[in-house]
Amino acid sequence: MYTELKTYQIIIALLKKYNIRNLVLSAGSRNVPFVHSVEKDPFFKCYSVVDERSAGYFALGIAQQTNEPVVISCTSSTAATNYWPPVAEAFYQNVPILIMTSDRDPEMLGQWEDQMIDQVGMFDRHVKKSVNLPIIHEHDNELYCQRLVNDALLELTHRGTGPVHINIPMKSYNNSFNVKTLPDVVKYDRVMIEKSNELWEKKLAQLKEAQRIAVICGQRSYVSDELKKQISLFFKHYNSTVIVDYMSNLEFEEGINTVVCMDDRYVTTKKVQELLPDIVISYGGQIFSGVKDQFRKFPYKFEHWLVQEDGKVVDAFKSITTVFECSPEYFFTKANKYAIDSKNNKEYYNQWKKYADSVVYPEFPWSHVYAIKQVVEKIPENSILHLSINDAIRITNFFKLNRHIKTYANIGTHGIDGPLSTFLGQAATTEDSAFLVVGDLAFFYDMNALRLRHIKKNVHVLLINNHGGSEFYFNRMYKDEYSDLHTTARHHTKAEGWVKENNFIYLSAHNKESLDSAVKEFMRTDLDKPVFLEVFTEMSTDAKTIYDFFDLSRPRDFKSETIRKSKELIKKTIGQEKAIKIAKNLGIKK
Repeated sequence: MYTELKTYQIIIALLKKYNIRNLVLSAGSRNVPFVHSVEKDPFFKCYSVVDERSAGYFALGIAQQTNEPVVISCTSSTAATNYWPPVAEAFYQNVPILIMTSDRDPEMLGQWEDQMIDQVGMFDRHVKKSVNLPIIHEHDNELYCQRLVNDALLELTHRGTGPVHINIPMKSYNNSFNVKTLPDVVKYDRVMIEKSNELWEKKLAQLKEAQRIAVICGQRSYVSDELKKQISLFFKHYNSTVIVDYMSNLEFEEGINTVVCMDDRYVTTKKVQELLPDIVISYGGQIFSGVKDQFRKFPYKFEHWLVQEDGKVVDAFKSITTVFECSPEYFFTKANKYAIDSKNNKEYYNQWKKYADSVVYPEFPWSHVYAIKQVVEKIPENSILHLSINDAIRITNFFKLNRHIKTYANIGTHGIDGPLSTFLGQAATTEDSAFLVVGDLAFFYDMNALRLRHIKKNVHVLLINNHGGSEFYFNRMYKDEYSDLHTTARHHTKAEGWVKENNFIYLSAHNKESLDSAVKEFMRTDLDKPVFLEVFTEMSTDAKTIYDFFDLSRPRDFKSETIRKSKELIKKTIGQEKAIKIAKNLGIKK
C-alpha cells in the first residue's frame, strides 16, 4: 500500500520507471509517507542509516560500486543540512545521488514553525539541478510535479553524472496507506546525438507509422537553408502538417498560420479535438499562436517531442514525452534518411488547410487592423519587420506578407520595453528596408531611442496611437473609467513633436483617406531620411473590430441550406455592419 500523498506517489512511480532501486533512509516523521510506501515494495532495496551525514556517505559508496543512482531520504530542518558534506563530495566526484528532503508547509516559513528551515535550493552550488515540488491540489499540479521529477531524474546522468536535489513540501500528512496502485506517470526520454541509438530507432519507427504529425515552429531569428530543406523533405515523407507564424521565419509554402483559427475567441473545443495530432514535434522559442493553449487542454492525448539543442525540458503543451538534444537540422535530416521511401498522404495537412482557409476576411472599418493591413501587405521583399507587441503581432499574422521578409518580435519576455531600440539595432546592420509596427504605450516607453546616432534612412516606423493599451479592451479587462486611468493608461499624447525634433519625415492619418495617401509616401524606399507614420484610432473600437472579425469569420456547421447561403453572403459583404444585419435576418447569432 502507498501513501495518499500524490507527490510521493509520483516520485515512487517515476523511480520505478527510471529503474532506481537503492534507497538509503534516515529516521524521521516528515518522510514517513515515502518510507512506509517503499519499505515493503519488493522493487526497492532499502538501507536504514539514522545519521544523515553517514547516510549520504553510505549512499556515495553504493553509487560508486554499482555505478547507478542512489536515493537518500530524510525529514526536514537540520536533518537535511547534515547531507551537506557527502553531497559536496558527490558533486566533485560526479556521483549520481538523488537527495530527497522532506519539508513543511511553505506558507509557514519564518513563522516559528517547529523543525522548519529554508530548504529550497539549499545545495544549489553543489548539485546539478534542484527542484522544489508543488503541493498538489489539482491535475495541473500533478503535471507540474511530474515534469519537475522527470527533469531531476534525467539530470542525474545528463552529460556526466552528479547529485540532484528534490525538496518535497507538504501541508500535513496522515498515516493512511490505502492506495493500492501508483498513478500512471510518463517517463521522459532524452535522445542525444552521440548515444541512444536504440532509442533513435524506436522513435523514428514510431514516427513513420504516425498518421497525424504536427510540426510546430517556434520563434527563431535565423533559419538556415538546410533547415528549410529538411522540413520540406519531412513534409514530403511524413503524414504531417507544419504550423508556423511570422516569428518562425520559416518560408514554407504549405505552412499553416494558426494565429486566427486557433485563437480562443474563434476555435471551438470540438474543432481542436478533431485536429489533435498523434505527435507534436516542436523547435524554436516562443509560440505566439493559440495552438499552444488549445493543445494544452488535452494533456497526454498526444505525444510532444521537443527538439532542444541544450536538452532542457520545456513542456509547452503539457504532454512532453521526449527531448531530442540536437539541432532541428540534425533531427529532421535523420528522420528524412529513415523515411526516404515514405510519402505524405496529406490527409492530415488537408484537414488543417481546409479549416484555416475557411476564415472569412471582411472589409475592415477604420481601425488599427485596417491601418496595419495597408502597411504590412505592401512591405517589399527582402525587408526586415519588427512587431511590438501583442496587437501588432496578432494583426500582422492575419495577413499575407511578401516573400523573404525577416520578422522579429520581443516575445521572449512579452514586455513592452525596448521594441524601438531593438528594431533600430536591427535596422543599423542592414541596407534593406526596415519596418516597425508599434503601439503607443510601447513607443512612448522607449521613445528616447529616436535620438540615437545610428538611425539610417532605411527606417520606417508605423505607430498605432489609439490613446492607450487596446490589449486590455481586447482581453476584456476594461471595467469602467477607472480602468482607463489605471489599466489601459488612456492618454492624449502625440509623437509628432519628438519625431520631427529627431529629423524624421513625419506623416499622420486619422481616417482611411488620409492613410491611403500617407502610405504611398511611407512605403517609398528612396527617401533621404527615416520616415514615421502616426495613425490615430480609438482602442475600444479597435478591440471591437477584432472581435467582430472573429465573429463574422468563424466557421460553423452549415447543415441547412439557409445557413450555407448566409455564409456566402457574409463572405461577399463589404462591411461588418451590413454582414451582421444579414446574419441576424437569417437567424445566425452574432
